[in-house]
Amino acid sequence: MAVSSTPHKLRKKKKEASQPATSSNEMASSDSKAIVQSPAFPLVAFFWPARKNTSQWVILPLVLMVVGLFRWCTGLWGYSGFQTPPMHGDYEAQRHWMEVTTHLPISQWYFYDLEYWGLDYPPLTAYHSWLLGKIGSMVNPSWFALDSSRGIEQQLLKVYMRATVIVSEYLTYIPAAIILSRRLAQLRGVSKWESSIALVAILMQPATILIDHGHFQYNTIMLGFVLASMSCMLSDHPIWACTFFVAALCYKQMALYFAPAIFAYLLGVCLLPRLHIGRFIGIASITLLSFALIFAPQLLGSLYDTHRGTSQPLSTIDRHVNPLFALVLPYIDPQSLFYPLLLQLTQTIHRVFPFVRGLFEGKVANMWCAIHTIHKLHTYPIPLLQRVSLFATLMSILPACMIISLFPQKELLPWALASSAWGFFLCSFQVHEKSDLLPLLPLTILLAGDGGLGVEMRAWIGWANMLGVWTLFPLLKRDELRVPYYVLSLLWAYLMGLPPTSLDLYIGKQASKSGMRLSTKALHLTFYAVMAAWHLLEAFVEMPKGKPDLWVVLNVLIGVAGFSICYLWCTWQLILRSGVMEEWFGFRAQMQAKGTEQKEEKKALLSPGNGTRATPPREAKSGKRQKKS
Repeated sequence: MAVSSTPHKLRKKKKEASQPATSSNEMASSDSKAIVQSPAFPLVAFFWPARKNTSQWVILPLVLMVVGLFRWCTGLWGYSGFQTPPMHGDYEAQRHWMEVTTHLPISQWYFYDLEYWGLDYPPLTAYHSWLLGKIGSMVNPSWFALDSSRGIEQQLLKVYMRATVIVSEYLTYIPAAIILSRRLAQLRGVSKWESSIALVAILMQPATILIDHGHFQYNTIMLGFVLASMSCMLSDHPIWACTFFVAALCYKQMALYFAPAIFAYLLGVCLLPRLHIGRFIGIASITLLSFALIFAPQLLGSLYDTHRGTSQPLSTIDRHVNPLFALVLPYIDPQSLFYPLLLQLTQTIHRVFPFVRGLFEGKVANMWCAIHTIHKLHTYPIPLLQRVSLFATLMSILPACMIISLFPQKELLPWALASSAWGFFLCSFQVHEKSDLLPLLPLTILLAGDGGLGVEMRAWIGWANMLGVWTLFPLLKRDELRVPYYVLSLLWAYLMGLPPTSLDLYIGKQASKSGMRLSTKALHLTFYAVMAAWHLLEAFVEMPKGKPDLWVVLNVLIGVAGFSICYLWCTWQLILRSGVMEEWFGFRAQMQAKGTEQKEEKKALLSPGNGTRATPPREAKSGKRQKKS
């Protein structure tokens, strides 16, 4: 009996999308005789079972849970200023700002008791502190009681403060990192599987976790706004890019490290390949509007407090605290409407940019601190040091700004940001140890691009990150964060296949196939060996008498040498990838060829073989004169 055919056709099974054997990121390694491929480094091994058709909506929640767990475990250790009265540390500063913003009128936020952790960040940080302080006061009002809560170290308060960092990061930095990594993958044709691997490497960056969740700060909010701005620029939305970057600037002034490169890129987009007047006006307008909207609550609040009589009276204002306002005070009437506005604006600028503090604070691996160890800079006047620092900073960021403005290409943006940020970190005024998070951010983001997880790129980016977290060790040691430091830095090195956990990048099979230069291998391995030796000396060798900071000074000198190499490498890569070298040498070759052709034409005209007599120059001129006459 014949079987009746079914009315529905069976759907053909789709072919499984396997990874190409020759990936630009070199995710798999195999012997010449073997057919089966194996993961190139441990982080790929964790994702190896998901390389076929596993949904990203399955991978992404697992990734977010794992990276969140490491952040929370880091927060179980010490923090800045724990049991170190009277000033404590950054933890107490952040808590104190919540205390001040929730109890005082907005007009007094930047004036109240400046000697005890006075507010010295832009208004968006103050608004964020106000929100967290209000929420925390609902749980326990004593945590943020005015003045009486100073130095409080309750365990439940620590849990709340740590939770605010994680929640803030999951609302800003992590979504921005996910979107940007996907955007870079689409732009450069990288698979989602490889993009997920790069995302884990970015989110597990040890320096960011140790500073924000160990030492205690909210840097990832500012970094998240920067990533959101980069994502908007890559997707051709410059208006939104300006909005997010203004938010980054108004949260932490350290975002200025990226400002010259972003300005140059947006200027290049407006001018090339043709002039876009409308785009330029739109970018300028939205930038001013964004600043105005962020400063509006503070300025309008000061007017309201003046109307109510709760603002800071003139008799209590020390003119030496705010020299900017002292300059305009003789020309403005205290009863004028602009008086409280100028007072708030100048005081905020004065607090945000503390030039009176000196060239650098603490021992940081930048150029000025390294020079200070050899030749003392505090003997020079501060205005002179400010001008020298400004000139050095401008010279260091000039190459990146010029190239990204003349060649406003999307794939060059991370390189330009990294070069600009390294220049600021090495040469600018008032640099902190924690500021190396800024140049490391665009450099680490490059892992999500084409070839970012390849051998050479992974070697350079991994080396820069390991060097960056190593320079933070003296700061982390003071906060009793040695164990999280070793665990997170060695774990990241293991996942990325970096020294000291693995040498495959430099002397293994991957190194032989990558074509990495011998000089690069020697440079990186020398720095890894020096960093390991420094840890052994710091742990087991007692410092000589009279030199209590010897190991920290060595850390600074080694760090500034490595960071200078990072700056030069990023700038050189930006120059190479922009094509400016090909255009320059091509133009020179074209001009030389043109000059050679002209010389050959002259020789041909003057040679006797072409049927004419070779006329000497003087005879030729006299012949021309005779013809004219």
